[in-house]
Amino acid sequence: MKILIQSAAALTALSLTGTAVYAADTTKKGYGQGTDVDEKNRPLGAVDFTSRYAELDACALSADSQRIILTFDQGYENGYTAKILDTLRDKEVTAVFFLTGDYAKKEHALVKRMIAEGHVLGNHGMTHASLPELSEEEAEKEIMSLHNFVMNNYGYQMQLFRCPCGEYSDAALETVKKCGYRTVFWSYAYVDWKTDAQPSPEEAVRKLTESAHGGEILLLHSVSSTNAEVLGEVIDRLREKGYTL
Repeated sequence: MKILIQSAAALTALSLTGTAVYAADTTKKGYGQGTDVDEKNRPLGAVDFTSRYAELDACALSADSQRIILTFDQGYENGYTAKILDTLRDKEVTAVFFLTGDYAKKEHALVKRMIAEGHVLGNHGMTHASLPELSEEEAEKEIMSLHNFVMNNYGYQMQLFRCPCGEYSDAALETVKKCGYRTVFWSYAYVDWKTDAQPSPEEAVRKLTESAHGGEILLLHSVSSTNAEVLGEVIDRLREKGYTL
C-alpha cells in the first residue's frame, strides 16, 4: 500500500520558535487561548503556550503571520462534513481534520475524500482519552493505535496530534513528541460544538472575523450546522482582510 505523507503548506507553517526549560511535570492542565490579546490580536494564552513548549514541538500558533490554518475536530459525524468539504473545495482551501478512532473506523468515504482533496489528517486519539490521565505506555497506545489504523486502512501517515479535551501535561507532550508527532492546539475557538444551542450565523461570522490574527490556528467542529452554513462567507471575509487560508 502506498503511504501518503502530508507535506501541505499548513505543516510548513507550523514551524516553531522559542525556548523553554522545565521538568517533565505530570500535572494535568487545561488549555485555553484566553481573552486578552497582544498588539497583533493574538491571544496571549496561545502566544505563551507556543513559546513555552516549542522545544516539545507543541504550538497554538503558526509562524506564518499571513496565514490562518483551519482545523476541524472530528469526534462524530453529524451530517455536515460533506457540505464543509464542498465549501473548502469550491473556495480552494485545505484544512486539518483531527480524527478520533471512532470517526476513522466509521466514516470511510469522508476520510478518503479528505485525503483525495488534499486535506491534512490529524490524530485526536483512538478513544479521545485525556493523555495526562494515562500512563506513558497507555498514552503511546492511544496515539499509535490510531496512527497505525489510519496508515494501514488509508495509506496515510499522520504527523499532527491534538490533545483530547484540550488537556495536557509536560510529560504528555513529551510522549507525543516521542511518538513522532507535533502537538497542535489552537489560537481561537468559540462555542460551536453544542448542537442544540448553535450560535446564529451573524454571531459566528462576527466572532470569527473580529478574532482573526496572523498565524491563527482556528478550531472549528464539523458537527456545527452554523459552521457549515457560514464557512464560505468566513473564508471570503478573512481573505478580504489579507489572510491566506
